[in-house]
Amino acid sequence: MAESDTPTTRKLLPDEIHRAVKPGTALLRLQTTHSREGVLDGAWWPRSRDVATELPELIRALTTYLGPITRVGLDVDAWEEVPTRVVVDDRVVHLDSFPVGDDTVLITRGDNDHFALLAVPPDTAPDAARDAMARAVDAGNVTQAAEILVAHPPEPVPGHRESA
Repeated sequence: MAESDTPTTRKLLPDEIHRAVKPGTALLRLQTTHSREGVLDGAWWPRSRDVATELPELIRALTTYLGPITRVGLDVDAWEEVPTRVVVDDRVVHLDSFPVGDDTVLITRGDNDHFALLAVPPDTAPDAARDAMARAVDAGNVTQAAEILVAHPPEPVPGHRESA
């Protein structure tokens, strides 16, 4: 049997990896289909509510797969402070903030190509976050972000304090 014929087993990352991930590291899942028929195109699990720390790495990761990002729309109520723009690798990315409370991040590539990502709250327990992210990237998903998070509510993470 050739080495390429050896069956591989797929393992989930242990919970410890999620606790070890520091703010500014993008935990991201994107749909792997070109149809884009689902309500959401992916999911993002930031490690804090600090836009200046979290967003640059998300933009870098998305740029790798989608090309240059021009705008990001955020729910202003979900973040500590939302500036009007960030500079990532010498590119200006404009930020739009709305008090919509819909648990999504809207990404704009080019002039009109939009991607909607579920924004999993930073204090969500690893199992619930993995489940919510998997549901968000399911190609047949027709469930809105807020409904996914209601089905997988944040649970207190040991040692994590929510800032007021």
